[in-house]
Amino acid sequence: MKTIHWGIMSTGNIANEFLEGLADLPATKVTAVGSRSLDKANAFADKHAIPNRYGSYEALVQDPDVNVIYIGTPHPFHEENSLLCLNAGKAALCEKPFALNLEQAQTVVKIAREKKLFMMEAVWTVFLPHIVKLREIIETGAIGEVRMLQADFGFRIDFDPGSRLFDPSLGGGSLLDVGLYPLILAQMLFGPATQIKSFAQLGQTGVDEEASLLLRYAKGQTASLISATRLQTPNEAFIMGTEGRIHIPHEWWRPNDLILYKNGQRETVSVDCPLPGHNYEALEVNKCLRADKTESDTMPLDATLSLMQTLDEIRSQWGLRYPGE
Repeated sequence: MKTIHWGIMSTGNIANEFLEGLADLPATKVTAVGSRSLDKANAFADKHAIPNRYGSYEALVQDPDVNVIYIGTPHPFHEENSLLCLNAGKAALCEKPFALNLEQAQTVVKIAREKKLFMMEAVWTVFLPHIVKLREIIETGAIGEVRMLQADFGFRIDFDPGSRLFDPSLGGGSLLDVGLYPLILAQMLFGPATQIKSFAQLGQTGVDEEASLLLRYAKGQTASLISATRLQTPNEAFIMGTEGRIHIPHEWWRPNDLILYKNGQRETVSVDCPLPGHNYEALEVNKCLRADKTESDTMPLDATLSLMQTLDEIRSQWGLRYPGE
């Protein structure tokens, strides 16, 4: 089996989460890390036993030992960082959101396809075993035709204008940070949205702190979704079909049990998840690279573009634009 050598771009919290257990995957090595600061790169590399460390992203992408780079930088830098990787001939896994807007995403996708390099958005939830099991149950027709989705992702934190979640220059707000998760679940179930109605509470810094989304799809299916950074929500998902429904309990986006309701009966479907959550998206990348694929079948680039189009439409309804757009 071909060993996949990873490079890590950024040393923040999400990069630490991504690395949890990564080196334990079969034929997988974390070979290099790059930061804007060599001191930070060294500290991160020492913590995770990474041999190669660089004080710039430009140096990281030139490492000849690296096959693929995980991009864990803040939202506004995803386009720039993705293009840096691709133009250096490196495959990349870019943390969500893939870019700030559809135009940026299209630029990255165009280059990736022209260069025939693997590229994927790191929406880790779609690869988790319970979401895979959810798709399998639906495909068997166990709950009939799926018609409706209710899902939310919200938490309450104190207002801090210096935090990235409240900073427009860093793509702040609940939509791009957590609202993306229920939106991708809905897209996975129903395809691209055909109609969107949305409402948001824009806070002191101008970014969305609460959002309610109602989407309609090609066959008349609907999704009712909520995101928030200043409001604790139930964080559950309900998938409703013509012959039953599936409930994913609290923190539905993490490894979880499924609760199936059908014919007046309740059944808990337990799903084994032996690896840390982010490892499943890394496994997908490894599998694709070993098969010389340039896109994932589960999270193809067209799905990312469709999601970005939806995010743009929602923000346009609120009049929310980020600096530089």
